[in-house]
Amino acid sequence: MNSSTADDVARLQDWVGREEVAEDEASLPLVRRMAALLDLDPDRFRRGDALPENWHTLFFTPVAGQSQLGPDGHPRKGDFLPPVPLPRRMFAGRRLRFLAPLPIGSALRRTSTVAAITHKTGRSGEMVFVRVEHAVAADGQVVLREEHDIVYRPEAPPGAGAPPPVQEAALPEPDLREPYAPDPVTLFRYSALTFNGHRIHYDLPYTREQEGYPNLVVNGGLTALRFGELAKRLLPGNRLGRLAVRNVRPFFLGAAGELLGKQEGDGSVRLWALDGKGRPIATAEASDRPGEGA
Repeated sequence: MNSSTADDVARLQDWVGREEVAEDEASLPLVRRMAALLDLDPDRFRRGDALPENWHTLFFTPVAGQSQLGPDGHPRKGDFLPPVPLPRRMFAGRRLRFLAPLPIGSALRRTSTVAAITHKTGRSGEMVFVRVEHAVAADGQVVLREEHDIVYRPEAPPGAGAPPPVQEAALPEPDLREPYAPDPVTLFRYSALTFNGHRIHYDLPYTREQEGYPNLVVNGGLTALRFGELAKRLLPGNRLGRLAVRNVRPFFLGAAGELLGKQEGDGSVRLWALDGKGRPIATAEASDRPGEGA
């Protein structure tokens, strides 16, 4: 463990408990664009309808000015998120509880809290994890709660490539499977919908030369979105009450992957996404009930 980074993280504990409040609107045009991305009929969605669960990532997208962006295309650290002294930033996972319908067209308010900052050393080197908790209210009622795990890593040395492989547990036979091979247009449309400026999703020279990856990286949020849609097809009433996603390894443009789901005996659903070599890139669990906690 790098003692310098550990000391920096210790000083950053003052960020724990920091809050940020944001307001937005559940815009019908955005909802229809999300439907188009998922190849659904946009005109079937109307103002006042319940937003499909897990589509809330359309809202509260970052609105930092161009001068406030870092070299990776993300908003610079040190305002709400702590100034972690490691340059590479990605989502490691998220846990969601859908508590009540979110009406399309409603006024939204999100309260975000930095819940924890931890320093770890793993197979791919030094890492700092920041856990952020969100509570989203629609017209004054809390309709969903979410936890995000954000991971920060050191700059990649030239030719480093993806993190080393990990030992995977055997996977069960799925009840449902479908191809998963996003193309450049899909990555562009998803990043545009979520106003995501992270350059690993569209800037190939940056992705190769600065991040050490062989190709553009598929958005983890896109995989989580597709997990939610697959889970609804397997859950009672096609309703999503809870979704927990963990990202395992990067998934690169051009890989012919798969999304798979299996119904468990307790009524929940287990999900996983595989890359072109059959290795998990992300795993998830879902249920039609919100459950307790995030």
